[in-house]
Amino acid sequence: MKYSEEIQKLLPLGYIYLVILGILKESIFYYQLGINILKYSTIMDILLSPIAEFTSNPITLLFIILLFVFHYNLPKIFLKYRNNRTLQKIFEVKSVEKLSEDEMKNYYIFASFKMFAVILLSFFIGTGVAGGYSTIHRIRENKIDYNYTLNYNSGESEQIYLISTNSIYYFYVEKGDKSIQIAPIG
Repeated sequence: MKYSEEIQKLLPLGYIYLVILGILKESIFYYQLGINILKYSTIMDILLSPIAEFTSNPITLLFIILLFVFHYNLPKIFLKYRNNRTLQKIFEVKSVEKLSEDEMKNYYIFASFKMFAVILLSFFIGTGVAGGYSTIHRIRENKIDYNYTLNYNSGESEQIYLISTNSIYYFYVEKGDKSIQIAPIG
């Protein structure tokens, strides 16, 4: 019972951490495009950004699930191989010879939690930097596929490269233009 109560206390903090990571990732991505995304985001965009990132690609979702399962079992691995110096060096954990069994478990759980948090931070920052760099590079080099048609109320239409959308805006580049446009949905 005690373990489930601790998890209930940590879940809101974990979600807040994920939301902060989502804001960080989106800000880094759009900053490279010259857009302050927080001006164009609603609270729902911000709250759903980490979930949207995880489920955006099946490979990403599988990676996150495997990462979670691995870090869930990592304290057990640490306990089983606690005298293995190579494992201690790889994961940079200290020797626990002088700790009691409960102190060892708590130390290994905390070490696993820190590693999981750092890997998630690296993932979000990495996808933000790489995604923004890749997008702006393709726009500058004109290596984009104009795969959408934007229709106006006047009956006119034009080919665009859709960079992204959120709940209220399109972010796109018109064919023949390298500047990024922002238009409300609807």
